[in-house]
Amino acid sequence: MSVENLKNSLPEYAKDLKLNLGSLARSTELTEQQLWGTFLACAAASKSATVLKEIASEAADNLSAEAYNAALGAASIMGMNNVAYRAKSFLGDDFTQVRMGLRMNIIGNPGVEKVDFELWSLAVSTINGCHDCTAAHDAVVRKEGLTKEQVWEAVKVAATVQGVAQAIEASEILK
Repeated sequence: MSVENLKNSLPEYAKDLKLNLGSLARSTELTEQQLWGTFLACAAASKSATVLKEIASEAADNLSAEAYNAALGAASIMGMNNVAYRAKSFLGDDFTQVRMGLRMNIIGNPGVEKVDFELWSLAVSTINGCHDCTAAHDAVVRKEGLTKEQVWEAVKVAATVQGVAQAIEASEILK
Protein backbone atom coordinates (compact mmCIF):
# COMPACT_ATOMS: atom_id res chain seq x y z
CA MET A 1 0.00 0.00 0.00
CA SER A 2 1.41 3.34 -1.00
CA VAL A 3 1.23 6.56 -2.92
CA GLU A 4 2.29 4.51 -5.94
CA ASN A 5 -0.86 2.37 -5.55
CA LEU A 6 -2.96 5.54 -5.44
CA LYS A 7 -1.32 6.83 -8.60
CA ASN A 8 -1.96 3.53 -10.35
CA SER A 9 -5.61 3.47 -9.29
CA LEU A 10 -6.42 6.92 -10.64
CA PRO A 11 -8.56 7.01 -13.79
CA GLU A 12 -7.16 8.53 -16.99
CA TYR A 13 -9.13 11.74 -16.51
CA ALA A 14 -7.15 12.34 -13.30
CA LYS A 15 -3.71 12.19 -14.93
CA ASP A 16 -2.78 15.63 -13.58
CA LEU A 17 -3.48 14.43 -10.05
CA LYS A 18 -1.28 11.38 -10.65
CA LEU A 19 1.57 13.62 -11.78
CA ASN A 20 1.08 16.05 -8.89
CA LEU A 21 0.94 13.23 -6.35
CA GLY A 22 4.20 11.78 -7.63
CA SER A 23 6.07 15.06 -7.62
CA LEU A 24 4.76 16.09 -4.19
CA ALA A 25 5.78 12.76 -2.65
CA ARG A 26 9.35 13.63 -3.68
CA SER A 27 9.16 17.22 -2.40
CA THR A 28 12.23 18.80 -0.91
CA GLU A 29 10.51 21.97 0.36
CA LEU A 30 9.46 20.25 3.59
CA THR A 31 11.26 17.96 6.00
CA GLU A 32 10.32 14.29 5.74
CA GLN A 33 8.24 14.59 8.91
CA GLN A 34 6.46 17.71 7.66
CA LEU A 35 5.75 16.13 4.28
CA TRP A 36 4.46 12.76 5.46
CA GLY A 37 2.57 14.29 8.36
CA THR A 38 0.86 16.61 5.90
CA PHE A 39 0.03 13.70 3.61
CA LEU A 40 -1.39 11.66 6.51
CA ALA A 41 -3.39 14.50 8.07
CA CYS A 42 -4.84 15.40 4.67
CA ALA A 43 -5.66 11.79 3.86
CA ALA A 44 -7.61 11.56 7.12
CA ALA A 45 -9.38 14.84 6.34
CA SER A 46 -10.27 13.65 2.82
CA LYS A 47 -12.75 11.13 4.29
CA SER A 48 -11.69 8.54 1.70
CA ALA A 49 -10.97 5.14 3.22
CA THR A 50 -8.91 4.14 0.19
CA VAL A 51 -6.75 7.26 0.26
CA LEU A 52 -6.26 7.06 4.02
CA LYS A 53 -5.25 3.38 3.95
CA GLU A 54 -2.76 3.87 1.13
CA ILE A 55 -1.15 7.01 2.51
CA ALA A 56 -1.19 5.77 6.11
CA SER A 57 0.80 2.72 5.10
CA GLU A 58 3.58 4.76 3.53
CA ALA A 59 3.42 7.45 6.21
CA ALA A 60 4.02 4.79 8.87
CA ASP A 61 7.33 4.01 7.16
CA ASN A 62 8.36 7.68 7.18
CA LEU A 63 7.11 8.97 10.54
CA SER A 64 7.79 8.14 14.15
CA ALA A 65 4.84 6.77 16.11
CA GLU A 66 4.51 10.17 17.81
CA ALA A 67 4.43 12.07 14.52
CA TYR A 68 1.98 9.57 13.00
CA ASN A 69 -0.40 10.05 15.94
CA ALA A 70 0.07 13.82 15.92
CA ALA A 71 -0.81 14.03 12.21
CA LEU A 72 -4.00 12.09 12.82
CA GLY A 73 -4.62 14.28 15.86
CA ALA A 74 -4.28 17.40 13.71
CA ALA A 75 -6.91 16.05 11.31
CA SER A 76 -9.23 15.18 14.17
CA ILE A 77 -8.97 18.41 16.14
CA MET A 78 -9.27 20.51 12.98
CA GLY A 79 -12.36 18.52 12.01
CA MET A 80 -13.92 19.92 15.16
CA ASN A 81 -12.30 23.37 15.25
CA ASN A 82 -12.92 24.20 11.61
CA VAL A 83 -16.65 23.70 12.10
CA ALA A 84 -16.74 25.69 15.35
CA TYR A 85 -14.62 28.60 14.13
CA ARG A 86 -16.48 28.83 10.82
CA ALA A 87 -19.75 28.94 12.77
CA LYS A 88 -18.46 31.76 14.99
CA SER A 89 -17.51 33.65 11.85
CA PHE A 90 -20.89 32.98 10.20
CA LEU A 91 -22.75 34.07 13.31
CA GLY A 92 -21.02 37.45 13.39
CA ASP A 93 -19.76 39.96 15.91
CA ASP A 94 -22.14 38.85 18.63
CA PHE A 95 -20.19 35.55 18.86
CA THR A 96 -16.64 36.98 18.70
CA GLN A 97 -16.13 36.84 22.48
CA VAL A 98 -18.11 33.66 23.11
CA ARG A 99 -15.90 31.10 24.87
CA MET A 100 -15.26 28.09 22.63
CA GLY A 101 -15.83 25.62 25.47
CA LEU A 102 -14.26 22.66 23.63
CA ARG A 103 -11.20 20.68 24.70
CA MET A 104 -8.15 21.22 22.48
CA ASN A 105 -5.30 19.92 24.63
CA ILE A 106 -3.50 18.32 21.69
CA ILE A 107 -2.76 21.75 20.22
CA GLY A 108 -0.69 22.67 23.27
CA ASN A 109 0.99 19.28 23.54
CA PRO A 110 0.93 17.45 20.19
CA GLY A 111 3.97 15.24 20.81
CA VAL A 112 5.94 16.76 17.91
CA GLU A 113 7.46 20.13 17.11
CA LYS A 114 4.82 22.85 17.28
CA VAL A 115 5.63 24.10 13.77
CA ASP A 116 4.96 20.67 12.24
CA PHE A 117 1.63 20.21 14.03
CA GLU A 118 0.57 23.72 13.06
CA LEU A 119 1.52 23.05 9.41
CA TRP A 120 -0.62 19.90 9.39
CA SER A 121 -3.46 21.84 10.99
CA LEU A 122 -3.14 24.51 8.30
CA ALA A 123 -3.31 21.91 5.52
CA VAL A 124 -6.38 20.24 7.02
CA SER A 125 -8.03 23.63 7.54
CA THR A 126 -7.65 24.35 3.82
CA ILE A 127 -9.43 21.10 2.99
CA ASN A 128 -12.16 21.91 5.48
CA GLY A 129 -12.53 25.43 4.11
CA CYS A 130 -11.91 27.37 7.31
CA HIS A 131 -10.48 30.77 6.44
CA ASP A 132 -9.88 31.83 10.04
CA CYS A 133 -8.06 28.63 11.02
CA THR A 134 -5.98 28.58 7.84
CA ALA A 135 -4.87 32.18 8.43
CA ALA A 136 -4.19 31.60 12.14
CA HIS A 137 -2.04 28.51 11.50
CA ASP A 138 -0.20 30.31 8.70
CA ALA A 139 0.69 33.11 11.10
CA VAL A 140 2.08 30.60 13.61
CA VAL A 141 4.18 28.62 11.13
CA ARG A 142 5.53 31.77 9.51
CA LYS A 143 6.47 33.11 12.97
CA GLU A 144 8.19 29.77 13.62
CA GLY A 145 10.32 30.29 10.50
CA LEU A 146 8.60 28.46 7.66
CA THR A 147 8.65 30.20 4.29
CA LYS A 148 5.68 30.95 2.09
CA GLU A 149 7.03 28.28 -0.29
CA GLN A 150 6.89 25.67 2.49
CA VAL A 151 3.38 26.73 3.44
CA TRP A 152 2.31 26.57 -0.19
CA GLU A 153 3.85 23.10 -0.53
CA ALA A 154 1.60 21.90 2.30
CA VAL A 155 -1.40 23.53 0.60
CA LYS A 156 -0.51 21.76 -2.66
CA VAL A 157 -0.40 18.44 -0.79
CA ALA A 158 -3.82 19.19 0.72
CA ALA A 159 -5.30 20.15 -2.65
CA THR A 160 -3.87 17.13 -4.42
CA VAL A 161 -4.84 14.62 -1.73
CA GLN A 162 -8.39 16.00 -1.73
CA GLY A 163 -8.55 15.82 -5.53
CA VAL A 164 -7.20 12.26 -5.51
CA ALA A 165 -9.79 11.26 -2.92
CA GLN A 166 -12.57 12.77 -5.00
CA ALA A 167 -11.39 11.05 -8.20
CA ILE A 168 -10.98 7.67 -6.52
CA GLU A 169 -14.34 7.83 -4.78
CA ALA A 170 -16.04 8.81 -8.04
CA SER A 171 -14.35 6.00 -9.97
CA GLU A 172 -15.32 3.45 -7.31
CA ILE A 173 -18.94 4.60 -7.39
CA LEU A 174 -19.04 4.45 -11.19
CA LYS A 175 -17.59 0.92 -11.44
